[in-house]
Amino acid sequence: MATGRLAGADIAAGTNTTVYATPADIYTVASLNIVNRGNQPTVINVAIADLDTPTLGEYIEFETELLPKNILERTGIVLAATQKIVVRSSQANVSAVAFGIETTA
Repeated sequence: MATGRLAGADIAAGTNTTVYATPADIYTVASLNIVNRGNQPTVINVAIADLDTPTLGEYIEFETELLPKNILERTGIVLAATQKIVVRSSQANVSAVAFGIETTA
């Protein structure tokens, strides 16, 4: 079981990226930081999903504008076993980092 930084990803433009997946038989309490490293605004979607492609009911952020050189932070995210944090950005130059703790029930 991991603690601290759980995962990180450089998000490609226009594609769903699974940033983190909770291992089987545990749950995770996490925070997610998304940074727009670029010079243009970007539109961000974040989902807590069962699969790599989220359904409409799994989004916790949808079409949220993230200005250049800014950060979007979500805290207190609780994921059940095998659930995933999936991020999509309309632009490149976006980083996502999940940090927290994995633990048994």
